[in-house]
Amino acid sequence: MAGAYDDRDGKIWMDGQLVEWRDANVHILTHALHYASSVFEGERAYGGRIFESRKHSERLRGSAEMIDFEIPYSVDEIETAKQQVLEANGFSDAYVRAVAWRGAGEDMGVASARNPVRMAVAAWEWGAYYGDAKMKGAKLDISKWKRPSPETIPSAAKAAGLYMICTMSKHAAEAKGCGDALMFDYRGYVAEATGANIFFVKNGEVHTPLPDCFLNGITRQTVIGMLKERGIAVHERHIMPEELEGFEQCWLTGTAAEVTPVGQIGDYSFEVGEMARDIAKSYEELVRR
Repeated sequence: MAGAYDDRDGKIWMDGQLVEWRDANVHILTHALHYASSVFEGERAYGGRIFESRKHSERLRGSAEMIDFEIPYSVDEIETAKQQVLEANGFSDAYVRAVAWRGAGEDMGVASARNPVRMAVAAWEWGAYYGDAKMKGAKLDISKWKRPSPETIPSAAKAAGLYMICTMSKHAAEAKGCGDALMFDYRGYVAEATGANIFFVKNGEVHTPLPDCFLNGITRQTVIGMLKERGIAVHERHIMPEELEGFEQCWLTGTAAEVTPVGQIGDYSFEVGEMARDIAKSYEELVRR
């Protein structure tokens, strides 16, 4: 599959049924388009099986509740929809996008309690998110935008509106020849990349930002478990920007990113070392079991 995402062959599950890809449309006065009343999940299928599929479906429903709407489909129904999409499109290895939103209805102001909640699931074949970075390490810019306080947003939700500054940060990074951007949080601590969590290595131990104002990713949790199984100390804590100079290795985690080593953040360089390569390889093996 190639070309614009609205002009492809295939099937998309939408509001309970499979529809032709090009027919999966919404009205211009859809509430989510104007007010970001939308939540989503990014998932990957390996060999026909979506890794941690149920956790993603549960988080989708939880994210919706956090931004004040209820998805009219159960976790089991969402699971069935995702499998139907994979089968209908003949995909074995694919990226899966589930999205739910407040649609067009009687309300077109900020409030939208009377509007229907809609949902869709699409899937497509998608290779490495950072290209060849798994071999040589991704290059990151440092964003001028910061992850906001959890007093201002539901930071535990995977909600569309939370990604606005991520898009801006990644565009600025790409303009500088970088693959992504590192974001600090509202207090000035190291937080995450625009769509992935971040890990650092120093003296054989791992340090990763405490997810108290950004998403605690499912891949992040999986990798922490893998490290602990190996007996590697993992420190989830607040990390100051000046500490970047002392870290030896770095990698990103996320459904799209999987485990991607980082070679550079701003003026700081990192080795694509043994631990980063081992975790990346072991994660690839884990998701295909």
